[in-house]
Amino acid sequence: MSFKVISSNNQLEFFSADVETELSLPYFEGIKAGFPSPADDYIDIAIDLNKELVKNPSSTFYARVKGHSMKDANIHEGDILLIDKSIEPRDNQIAVCFLDGEFTVKRIRISKGKVMLVPANEDFPVILIESQNDFRIWGVVLYVIKKM
Repeated sequence: MSFKVISSNNQLEFFSADVETELSLPYFEGIKAGFPSPADDYIDIAIDLNKELVKNPSSTFYARVKGHSMKDANIHEGDILLIDKSIEPRDNQIAVCFLDGEFTVKRIRISKGKVMLVPANEDFPVILIESQNDFRIWGVVLYVIKKM
């Protein structure tokens, strides 16, 4: 995967998805969390993460997370989000939203005609979207890539 920085703010740093490159990596099918098998030493499959993760290249972006508002959803500072703008957002999905000039990542709650942005950290407030807000659901988060 290759990234090109396209935008940044205090919550997210955005990158476009470059799917023109190909990087086939060794792929192990069904790694066990128990005792290893000698047969597991053989690699015979390769995987290209561009082809595996990016289904809609022209509407797929990456963003690096800044901040801690989603830590209880296992999204931490420095993680990379894979975002697809072509997916229709639904209730309870994690999405990147544009709110009053800033991007943020939150769980969207849609109920009775109201939209709320719900953090996954009790130190942050739920945001109720009002008619005066400049608001768009920019894209749905499909994957979180993290360093262990």
